Amino acid sequence: MKIIRFTSKQLEKIYNRGIIKSRRVEEKVKQIIENVRLLGDEALLKYTRKFDGVKMSVRQLKVSQIEISGAYQNIDPNFVSNLKVIIENINRFYRKTIKKSWRMKDGDGVILGENYTPLDRVGIYIPAGTAPLVSTVYMTVLPAKMAGVKRIVMVSPPNKHGFINPHILVMADLLKEDEVYRIGGAQAIAALAYGTKTITSVDKIVGPGNVYVSEAKRQVFGLVDIDMIAGPTELVIIANRYSDPKFIIADLKAQTEHAGGLAVLITNSKSLAKEVKSQCQDSPGFIVLTKNLEQAVDITNKIAPEHLEILVKNPQKLMKGIRNAGAIFLGPHSPTAIGDYVAGPSHVLPTGGTARFFSGLSVSDFMKSSHVIGYSRKALEKVREPLEKIAGIEGLDKHLDSVKIRF
Repeated sequence: MKIIRFTSKQLEKIYNRGIIKSRRVEEKVKQIIENVRLLGDEALLKYTRKFDGVKMSVRQLKVSQIEISGAYQNIDPNFVSNLKVIIENINRFYRKTIKKSWRMKDGDGVILGENYTPLDRVGIYIPAGTAPLVSTVYMTVLPAKMAGVKRIVMVSPPNKHGFINPHILVMADLLKEDEVYRIGGAQAIAALAYGTKTITSVDKIVGPGNVYVSEAKRQVFGLVDIDMIAGPTELVIIANRYSDPKFIIADLKAQTEHAGGLAVLITNSKSLAKEVKSQCQDSPGFIVLTKNLEQAVDITNKIAPEHLEILVKNPQKLMKGIRNAGAIFLGPHSPTAIGDYVAGPSHVLPTGGTARFFSGLSVSDFMKSSHVIGYSRKALEKVREPLEKIAGIEGLDKHLDSVKIRF
């Protein structure tokens, strides 16, 4: 790791890490999406053969119930029992976040409100490249189920033998996902967005992926909704001389298990910085030396990291100044790993500085609201004059007529 000062120009590169785009990736993804849109299943088979090295028929795109049932034979029997605690933690957290429809009325006969309804169909992308992200299955499916989504479709790339990781299949089965397909990459995103003869299109696509998956989600946004455009994972740690260096070193090293991830320690302690650097010589990332912890908070808000650990004596006091972070971990016994796997809130979080305007995946991401407006004749008459004035300024005479005719 490299020690830099709070005045370093390197910080500007960290702040702007999310704005770099590859024209080559953009064009390649555009071509894949267009081919899937035009050729459907045929294109999916071609790209699965090309990118995953798997040759299969259209019938094999969908994972059969027989194969899903067989996956139970290839996992540790304790896997299922260990999930009970995790599932309950997630459900308990999301029960608190459910939005409910509401109404308000006044004496003149005005009814206003919002109707919250779940999305009909959601597509979930589960990566399986460098690591099969089993945890992403329950971190995406459970909030969707809590919202009341009618149909959940999962896609995940096959291994070289044409199979999806058995833990992913078992997890999908336990959570009662409706359909599972063995496709990955930009072609899977295109299939979910446009639909094929085998795969029905969805309303929203969620879940992390590589640069091609993220770019595909960006390109289909508008035809369907997406959760966010996720990049490499990120961790920022704020610490001082009272923080335990062993915890910091372990958490920074854990972050480096993710390819291309960002790991940053921000501290006002020179001795801590030197100790961490000596133990993390071979680890990529940065140690930022600041004048004080207030400055550390300011730098963190500019980085807007996916994960933020506050490892000082009174983390809640420091947290009051944090405006931009996907998830905040408080105190020495709250490593990022508990958020990744068991705490409850989804680990699908904004990266690349997008925590400035994106939030972590939630139940509300799987719902939409409709405004409810109801007026009596008396209520309409009370707002007739200002309504007619604004419509007159805009020159929309037929709008005026639609009000006048009611009187």
